[in-house]
Amino acid sequence: MNKGDVVFDVETKHSFDEVGGRNNFEKLGVSVVCAYVYGDDSLTAPGAGKYYSFEEHELPEFEKLLSAAGCVIGFNIHHFDLPVLKPYLALNVKKLPTLDLMDGVERGVGFRVSLDNLAEQTLGARKSGDGLQAIRWYKEGKIDEIKKYCMKDVELTKNLYEYGVKNGHVLFYSRSTSGRVSIPVNWKLEVKKEIQNVQPSFF
Repeated sequence: MNKGDVVFDVETKHSFDEVGGRNNFEKLGVSVVCAYVYGDDSLTAPGAGKYYSFEEHELPEFEKLLSAAGCVIGFNIHHFDLPVLKPYLALNVKKLPTLDLMDGVERGVGFRVSLDNLAEQTLGARKSGDGLQAIRWYKEGKIDEIKKYCMKDVELTKNLYEYGVKNGHVLFYSRSTSGRVSIPVNWKLEVKKEIQNVQPSFF
């Protein structure tokens, strides 16, 4: 991780069921985006960076962070967060230098693993809710609750990323073995200058 790298997560106004299916990313709408921006390139300087939260009307400010980022980091961002954000952004999301932790996990183990599973087994920490709860909060006008939940996901993603960079692996609970399994990751080398292997309809 380097100064200016951005870890982020997006929460939406609607679910896929509400917008007609899983290809209609542009209809989901953004309720909240939270981000962590690294202020130092050393793991030995915790707290050197800064957390941010943005509501829908503040997304131009978030776009400034993306434009200046050395790397844009998240969990499942190639197949969810970036397609959801695309209608709000002037920049070409395909040209962003990105690191999707989900991609590395899927390559390492052969299937998708949830952030909650990885965080619990690797970090001993859990998510504070789920995306559907965040949508209910949006409908109830509880934006501060969404921000707390989203910020926790950013924290988990950041800490998982740092653990993987430092140790070369992360851990998950495998139902097939009924135990904890190590997944090798090489996140230092996986930054993509242009997003690959994403369905064209997303972009």
